[in-house]
Amino acid sequence: MRALLNARVLVDGNFAERLAVLVNGDRIAAVLDSADVPVAAERVDLAGAMLVPGFIDTQVNGGGDVLFNDAPTVDTIRRIGAAHARFGTTGFLPTLISDDLDVIRAGVTAVEHAIEQGVPGVLGIHIEGPFINVARKGIHAADKIRSLDGDGIAVLCSLRRGRTLVTLAPELVGAATIRRLAASGIIVAAGHTAGSYQAINQAIDAGVTGFTHLFNAMSQLGNREPGAVGAALLDEKVWCSLIVDGVHVSPITLKLALRCKPIDRFLLVSDAMPTTGGTADGFALDGRWIRAENGRLVDEQGTLAGADLSMIAAVRNAHHMLDVPLAQAVAMGSTHPADFLKLGDQVGRIAAGQLASLLALDTDLTILRRWINGSEVE
Repeated sequence: MRALLNARVLVDGNFAERLAVLVNGDRIAAVLDSADVPVAAERVDLAGAMLVPGFIDTQVNGGGDVLFNDAPTVDTIRRIGAAHARFGTTGFLPTLISDDLDVIRAGVTAVEHAIEQGVPGVLGIHIEGPFINVARKGIHAADKIRSLDGDGIAVLCSLRRGRTLVTLAPELVGAATIRRLAASGIIVAAGHTAGSYQAINQAIDAGVTGFTHLFNAMSQLGNREPGAVGAALLDEKVWCSLIVDGVHVSPITLKLALRCKPIDRFLLVSDAMPTTGGTADGFALDGRWIRAENGRLVDEQGTLAGADLSMIAAVRNAHHMLDVPLAQAVAMGSTHPADFLKLGDQVGRIAAGQLASLLALDTDLTILRRWINGSEVE
């Protein structure tokens, strides 16, 4: 039993002082007044730091110089997780971009085994494509894009442990299939889509609950056709993930988006590639060389290829670029993604019964200490 003391603790959306967080094993046992800490508890003095929930990243393509698609194995997941843990990510979905079904099968198997083996932070898998619209493919390889048939559905529904998030183009999949996926427990997000406002709304009615990297690779908000962006911003129930790096979307555009609906329906993602937490200045993707250049990852044609971003940087950017209050910026990186994944009763908050995945931060948002499931991580 350990008591984390002398910190400003983020509880119920506000920072509070004179609280202690009591950790027993991998869980938070209690949040209580510092004066009420049991005598037998080990006391950990956080020297006035901010204590916040660890970040949850629903879109992690790579990190530590490896890409999940290239080697969909437990070792790759472990390496990616370790790279991102340095930046405050205590829960994540290893993410596959459009690829062949055998690669997706291998990725699902790897995630299954990673969860079984207790690889720190693994919450499930994000399968982004290949069931997307080639007109909005972005960096995804056109020859990997395919229609969603019975074999594809079987693969998407095959993970037995953890969450499965699927990004697809609703206009090409259809409402009946979306209903089938949602009924199987799949979290369905619209992305890489050219769908009309009407088509996207029908997909929301069928079970789409999220939008992957809002504004990027989707039909835009127009004067006569609101598109996928319009549907995402008008519906107050659906979640929207944001890449806040100052590159993918203008901060002005993101500020406007945040005014359209409750902020608790926005979550931060890194969309990270191998360069995050790595040493190389580029990597190969489907035979193309992707280079890191002034905070951007681009191919020879200048097409963006994911992001060179971490979750702590995304939280800082939301706070400084978008003027989001600090407590809300932290929630966008922790509480909101947990709720989107339907894991809000397990992670993403500092409360009794939650997994003890926590960060101690300085006032400039430097990470001082971090814990995943109660274990401190260097």
